[in-house]
Amino acid sequence: MVKAELDRLGIEEVNNVQTLILYNIGDANITVGELTQRGYYLGSNVSYNIKKLVESDYLIQERSPHDKRSVKVRLSQKGLDLIGKIDNFFQRNVEDLGKRGFTSEQIKGLISNLRVVETYWSDNIAGI
Repeated sequence: MVKAELDRLGIEEVNNVQTLILYNIGDANITVGELTQRGYYLGSNVSYNIKKLVESDYLIQERSPHDKRSVKVRLSQKGLDLIGKIDNFFQRNVEDLGKRGFTSEQIKGLISNLRVVETYWSDNIAGI
């Protein structure tokens, strides 16, 4: 769905995985390690995607002043603009689901259940 929205918006320089990385960073200023530990990107090369997002000006990358080995990333204005558009897309999806009879409580329950499944899969992949 995110890929289809990027196509609709005419955005070609980022892919759906990179867009979700941006979305999950949000307004945080986090290390690449913290981003990887969140486990959202199993099967993708986070470092490669971060590099591409920095090169295309969606992310700002800075060395931590306290630990020169640690790199922090945050969204640039261009990244913030994109996640604003994706957030609007997600809102439209919620509204459309409402028109199809889903209540906000059902949607929240669905999201909660999907997070449980995601955690289960992540734990199994990590061998926990």
